[in-house]
Amino acid sequence: MSRALARLLVVGGALGLLASAALLLEKIATLRDPDHVPTCSLNPVVSCGSVMDSAQASAFGFPNPVIGIAAFAALVTTGVAVLAGFQPPRWYRVALNAGTALGVVFVHWLIAASLYDIHALCPYCLVVWIVTIPLFWYTALDAWPALAPLRRVHSVVPVLWYAVLVALVLAAFWDYWISLV
Repeated sequence: MSRALARLLVVGGALGLLASAALLLEKIATLRDPDHVPTCSLNPVVSCGSVMDSAQASAFGFPNPVIGIAAFAALVTTGVAVLAGFQPPRWYRVALNAGTALGVVFVHWLIAASLYDIHALCPYCLVVWIVTIPLFWYTALDAWPALAPLRRVHSVVPVLWYAVLVALVLAAFWDYWISLV
């Protein structure tokens, strides 16, 4: 595993961890005080309160940010260990990629729910969306030698992926965005 990937695990994992922790704190504040307006609820579209109140926000019976806290902490720990000299065996790198693959699938299910069911965007969730994509992509490039030819154009995939997500967000909330002009 390269030092560049280790740094991505630390930085991306830390951002995801912070966003997950902030969202969990907002959820706890909302549970304590039902009249609490989360700091991340800015307008009808950018409203983590709407997202937190949805069934999708507790997909497994507990708040989703708990999963994020555990998963992103594991990524940060792995990145720090690699920067300290640990070279994970292939099985570990494959397992790491499997975990990020589950994460990217779960995040995309949540993206679809946000855009088409809940009709709201959560800023903390957006941070998780943003970091999960490269974490998955670059752990895949590391774990699977068959992907080696793609390393020459490694940044194209996440850039195109982000472009599609931006287009989906713009389309889903077009009426709102246009009303701001």
